[in-house]
Amino acid sequence: MLWEALAFAVLGLAAALAATGLLPARLPRTPLVLATGPVAALTGGLVARTIFGAGRPEMTIPVALVVAAALLSLLARPDRPTPAA
Repeated sequence: MLWEALAFAVLGLAAALAATGLLPARLPRTPLVLATGPVAALTGGLVARTIFGAGRPEMTIPVALVVAAALLSLLARPDRPTPAA
């Protein structure tokens, strides 16, 4: 269980770093964003482990990644229109 939790946390941190790298204007690299990824992945992994059972990484890892991506998307700011010159 400890190794799975560590894997989920690392996966969530990687998702947060990837999101801030791909969308730097909409999702700045802040402690909130970098903390949301691992927490969301841990939550998604725990829910998936509860539903599918232990020893099913082919099911729990994608669910953890989807939950992390979904919760990170809630932090994205809308695009601001550029002022006309």
